[in-house]
Amino acid sequence: MAVSTQPQSLRSVPRDTSIEEILAIVASDGGVILKDFLSRDQIDRFNAEVESAMEVLRPGSTHENEMIAAFHGSKTKRLTNLVTLSPTFRNEIIDHDLVHSLCDATFLEESGSYWMTTAQVIEIGPGNDAQILHRDLENWYPFVTLGKNGPEAILNFLIAFTDFTEENGATRVIPGSNHWDDFEDRGAPQDTIPAVMDAGDALFFSGKTVHGGGANRTENEYRRAVAFALNPGFLTGEEAYPFLVDLELAKKLSPRVQRMLGFRSQYPTGSAGLWQVDYAELGDYLGLDG
Repeated sequence: MAVSTQPQSLRSVPRDTSIEEILAIVASDGGVILKDFLSRDQIDRFNAEVESAMEVLRPGSTHENEMIAAFHGSKTKRLTNLVTLSPTFRNEIIDHDLVHSLCDATFLEESGSYWMTTAQVIEIGPGNDAQILHRDLENWYPFVTLGKNGPEAILNFLIAFTDFTEENGATRVIPGSNHWDDFEDRGAPQDTIPAVMDAGDALFFSGKTVHGGGANRTENEYRRAVAFALNPGFLTGEEAYPFLVDLELAKKLSPRVQRMLGFRSQYPTGSAGLWQVDYAELGDYLGLDG
């Protein structure tokens, strides 16, 4: 197993830290905690918007594959299609200038474009076991083979909507695992450290970094997070947003969020355009302004 030479703690920086410094920490350690990424008001409004959907959502997985079901968590709730459910999410969180500045700096030069692959509430309930350790780039297997020298396949923002503690299931990370030679190696639980955060903080990390949800060893605490991830425009995402989000709602979103969700074409480096209609911009076909 690879041995990390990186610090065995995650660095935390204010959210107004320069893009260059944030990305330098991620390149070194694999991830960084962005303090006060969201305000208490934003958290409260988002929670109110998804409350009814969370109440009727049953914990556990519906997947037939036992390994994937275990990965999802037997006592974990996962709520998707947040774009439809939450105005705060679609208008403020994924349209956050810091999100786009970090993604622009990471993806544009090498990949030319990016869009959102998935977004979900992840609420780990009492008694849930620790999640299987993994790298987010494993959804696109060639990037496992490319390893540390491959381009960035995915960036993840994991926002704490409750305080994250080691006891209630704080996400666990192996700093420096983004530099390992063998990306088939996922490390071991004893190599992980908890991403302890206050509500409103966000863990921003590379798809090359080994991580997993922690075990919730409390009797009555629910660890809630909102995770959303972005990948280059030449990769297929997890959620098919144009089939989930109503077109009339999409027309009210900013152009950059429309593109994030697949309502506009993608223009990866070296390509005349992907996700088009008759070799023309999808947004024009859909009648989007701007």
